[in-house]
Amino acid sequence: MSYKTDIEIAQANKMSHIKEIAKKINIYEDDLEMYGKYKAKLPLSLINEEKIKKNNLVLVTAITPTPAGEGKTTVSIGLTEGLNKIGKQATVVLREPSLGPVFGIKGGAAGGGHSQVVPMEDINLHFTGDFNAIEKANNLLSALIDNNLQSKTNNLNIDPRTILWKRVIDMNDRSLRKITIGLGGTANGIPREDGFNITPASEVMAILCMSTSFNNLKERLGNIFVGFTFDKKPIFARDLKAENAMAILLKDAIKPNLVQTLEGNPAIVHGGPFANIAQGTNTILATKMGLSLSNYAITEAGFGADLGAEKFLNIKSQYAKLNPKCVVLVATIRALRHHGGSPKEEYNTPSLERVKDGFKNLEKHIENIRKFNIEPVVAINSFISDTDEEVNFVKDTCTKLNVKAVVSEGWAKGGNGTQDLAKAVVDVVENKATQFKPLYDWKMPVKEKIETIAREIYGAVGVTYDKKAELNLKRIERLGFSDFAICMAKTQKSFSDNEKLIGRPEGFTVNIREVEIASGAQFIIPILGNMMRMPGLPSKPASEGMNIDENGVISGLS
Repeated sequence: MSYKTDIEIAQANKMSHIKEIAKKINIYEDDLEMYGKYKAKLPLSLINEEKIKKNNLVLVTAITPTPAGEGKTTVSIGLTEGLNKIGKQATVVLREPSLGPVFGIKGGAAGGGHSQVVPMEDINLHFTGDFNAIEKANNLLSALIDNNLQSKTNNLNIDPRTILWKRVIDMNDRSLRKITIGLGGTANGIPREDGFNITPASEVMAILCMSTSFNNLKERLGNIFVGFTFDKKPIFARDLKAENAMAILLKDAIKPNLVQTLEGNPAIVHGGPFANIAQGTNTILATKMGLSLSNYAITEAGFGADLGAEKFLNIKSQYAKLNPKCVVLVATIRALRHHGGSPKEEYNTPSLERVKDGFKNLEKHIENIRKFNIEPVVAINSFISDTDEEVNFVKDTCTKLNVKAVVSEGWAKGGNGTQDLAKAVVDVVENKATQFKPLYDWKMPVKEKIETIAREIYGAVGVTYDKKAELNLKRIERLGFSDFAICMAKTQKSFSDNEKLIGRPEGFTVNIREVEIASGAQFIIPILGNMMRMPGLPSKPASEGMNIDENGVISGLS
């Protein structure tokens, strides 16, 4: 049997004009800022706090993933299709993909199979230019910093050795991780070490996703911590008078993007921070837009629930006063085999014993979600290599934990394959929903917040701090940033800080190597291990399999 690729399925779909999609959620055509026939920006005036309180937010997250991921976006889109099939008004709210992974190893992030958002080529490529605007705003600040170092009349006395701000580009390019700039003589600037991060790792991206209004965006941009003067005084972006110019570059990027699913349901796609080094979820404004326009807003958070969901709940929901009614935990049989000890080449080889051993990973995630006073539903994202006995084991074991586990067949069948999942989610929302509570208060001492996450979410027995981390914490206290949220930077491959500890590790400690500040985003970022902020391409990048013909038809993009 031959299967169509994601892009072939998307290209075979007949899309509706975006104004028709807007009508479904009661948006007038005059309110749309259209980017062609199938994409539009939405004005922030459509956000309605009263409707947000009445409508239902559902978060989709996952167990600790294999390198290929477990299909959160596909399940999120499929669940939205299924909810609309059973008569519920639902909109999916997603992150925008980063170009680097699209051309690297991960591929696109517009869903898959018959659960996609379209136009998938546009969404996976330049879309409406949001990433470009974020990149330019970030690099404008870099240019202003270096210009100030060069200036004789407007010099802020910045110590170049203390500058923390890096340039960004939205491409996997390992050669840019560490560079030297300002070479070539006095006319070309002050020589210093610098480097590039990938655009989703920019603090500007995190700020865009945490902003609640345009004025709030400007304030946060001004609060970006740059470094110190030679006499140890902190320098912020506002000292360089950068915030207004940066905000001008983001004037359109702050507006959420409206597109559609394959079945013609509304989809909002906006913002794209990574989840292992940033908060891993779409913008607050996009989530509030979805809740303002639909009875159900379905959103997702990156990687496993120990990263994306933890940050969605403790950071985003706590700050924006969101109240998630249900969490969908995506699990795959192949990931359970992995956590039960299957080597990579046997992920698709049935093994009930390995699924039984790997279930402990899912069980820990279920326990964690309940710590936030939210009831989970397990979505078993279906693969052709799954066996009935493996699937039935997961269902039966979840039942013993008083959790509903449902097979999700959105990839193969779209909304027709997710109606059971939709009904399970509605049951939780309408009959079992409770008031969400965060795991910690932002005002708690920094170490107490860090250790709460490490013990309660990861299952660690303790936390150790390198000397550099201790010095960083003293600097954070001196700068007055102790009441910021904790945004842990940790491997996505394990509950611990050691990616080789699969399943549900016990008896481990986590080590904080250093602690960074994102003062505009209001994050304290403990670094666990070596975190990569500029990925490299694999030996055989996905770009090698892509093609575009003379008519502009793209193939190989997925």
